[in-house]
Amino acid sequence: MNSVTELGAELQRARKQNGLTQEQLAELAGISERTLRSIERGAGNPSIDAVFSVANVLGLRIVVAQ
Repeated sequence: MNSVTELGAELQRARKQNGLTQEQLAELAGISERTLRSIERGAGNPSIDAVFSVANVLGLRIVVAQ
């Protein structure tokens, strides 16, 4: 994955695969729907904590590699 847009698209795909609405996922992750929409679009400047919270709820790991 090479961009914030790709990360957002992957999180959106996982959300849909898990049968969750944006409202449900945002609530489970403890963030606003607006923040979740920004993350999924690869827009704005969400906190890394928000991104990790979404990934954790979806059962995903974010790995940083060299």
